Amino acid sequence: MRRKGKTHINPLKWIGYLFSPIQKNGAFFVFMFALGWICTQYEIMPYYLRNKGAEPYELSMPELFLDIYIVCALLMLIPKKIRIWVKALLYVFLYGLALVDMFCYERFESTLTPTMLMLAMETTSQEAKEFLSGYLSWDTVKTNVGWILLLMAVHVVWTFVRLLAKKMSRRILLPKLHESVYIIPKLLIGLLTAWCLYSAISQTWNNKMAIRRLFACETIGQVEHELNKKDKANLYIPVYRLAFGLYANGLADTQIDQLEVTSDKIQVDSCSYRVPNIVLVIGESYNKHHSQLYGYDKATTPRQMALEAEGSLVKYTDVVSTWNLTSFVFKHLFSLYAVGDSGEWCDQPLFPEVFRKAGYHVTFVTNQFEPKAKDAVYDFSGGFFLNDPELSQRQFDSHNTKTHRFDDGVIKEYDALKDSTIKHNLVILHLMGSHVDYRARYPQKTNTVFTPQMYNRPELSDQQKQILAHYDNSLRYNDSIVAVVTQRFIDKDAVVIYVPDHGEEIFDDSPYMYGRMHSANIDYRLARNEMEIPFWIWGSPQYRENHPYGWLAIQNAKNRPLMIDALPHLLMYLGGISTPLYREELNVISPKYDEKRPRILKGETDYNTLKK
Repeated sequence: MRRKGKTHINPLKWIGYLFSPIQKNGAFFVFMFALGWICTQYEIMPYYLRNKGAEPYELSMPELFLDIYIVCALLMLIPKKIRIWVKALLYVFLYGLALVDMFCYERFESTLTPTMLMLAMETTSQEAKEFLSGYLSWDTVKTNVGWILLLMAVHVVWTFVRLLAKKMSRRILLPKLHESVYIIPKLLIGLLTAWCLYSAISQTWNNKMAIRRLFACETIGQVEHELNKKDKANLYIPVYRLAFGLYANGLADTQIDQLEVTSDKIQVDSCSYRVPNIVLVIGESYNKHHSQLYGYDKATTPRQMALEAEGSLVKYTDVVSTWNLTSFVFKHLFSLYAVGDSGEWCDQPLFPEVFRKAGYHVTFVTNQFEPKAKDAVYDFSGGFFLNDPELSQRQFDSHNTKTHRFDDGVIKEYDALKDSTIKHNLVILHLMGSHVDYRARYPQKTNTVFTPQMYNRPELSDQQKQILAHYDNSLRYNDSIVAVVTQRFIDKDAVVIYVPDHGEEIFDDSPYMYGRMHSANIDYRLARNEMEIPFWIWGSPQYRENHPYGWLAIQNAKNRPLMIDALPHLLMYLGGISTPLYREELNVISPKYDEKRPRILKGETDYNTLKK
């Protein structure tokens, strides 16, 4: 007997209801699943690996089922009359987003990225019209964009057929069956839905947690670090990529706003222009232990060796980077913030701004951080504060507008920008260096010196020896570029400082690998390969003659421990800039330099203790 005031709950009936979100939104579920499937199957990331064994996201089916089911369940909470319009808006948004995403993939070899959204937000209406007229054509329809257009056409036809069928069914009176007839089929379908949900959740839980971690990041640097983990989030459909792009741009905008605030507080009391021409050359992915200058047994740096032999180049022996990620290094290298200070890197001004306020003409030529539609988050993270129109104008008088396949293009860009009438110059040249893929970093026809047969490394495979040869060839090519830079200033009162952003794994220690181990704990083995870097200062004949005591100070400091976040203070000293921002204890050639300062790698491990 059922007691009064109590509701009898039938669990079998509730299991049957699990299918209701799909049943009540059947067309939405089917067509949006098909749309997501098209995007996951034809947008295989990264694009350049499509012909090298790259596969679609292996969990796209269960994750699509789960995501669309959740949306359908939320739609059930909306009254039916309003739900129709909400679904219509979702169709317009999701089809439109998928078309844009697929179009970008076909035309620019990339799906939606933070950089792409940044460029879109900076585009004027006229530029947008010119873009659309230039890229939209019948040829576009014949690409994979056509599959989405075909699905849209099928959806429209099906909608009209369904409406027609509804009108016809109203004219035919069908007998109503008792609810008990549907109990068993509904139960079976409900059980199937429950199993599909359980399977989808268990398979995709790790990716959902990775996505949650990604969107919990508080800075764009944390985002990049998160995306370098092995269990990083897979933003497998356009809506996730759009949300991430907007989120990343929001984080970047917050730090840009802070940098603009600190920029307004820069105070320069005076400037003696101690060294009229200061050149900073920033390399890329340079393993110090593959430099002939530092004892490597292959002739990777013959020109630097010659400069050292003639007495114009001083190599520093104990220098480390702050991170093994370019974007983190650039923030520490450009900001006057030193690792260990309170606050964030964006709480301190950028040193090029200080030089501009002091009266130096600042030229910046980069072969990496020119914003391109297909930039990954790593390039976006490293370059957003250099490419922001307002901040770029505050930092640089001259800036290149295009990049080149090889680093000799950096020299060409500088030659086109330089003005011989300007007396005081700060020149920053950012090379592609030995960024993976190494074989693409040097002209192989004219600059191949090392071959796999030259390496007596039985522990390495033939393929690994080939990668090693490509890497060493890229270093030798880099040697020719930096030598040309010194020759551009041979007849001026100038210093050239060379520093790469970080090192690189290149089969030196077990486990034998190349690239970087972003998620690994920092031990000395990792620090030796990825954090220890070459660093040298070249002085022109005029500089050495005009500044004998300065040159002696540079020579005397060559064995001091240094972390490159302190470099801006050496630069300001060389410029003779008097400012409250200058800290003498961070100037490596000053008698008051703090040699006992901890050198914290990746914000967590003191290199000084590792080395001991």
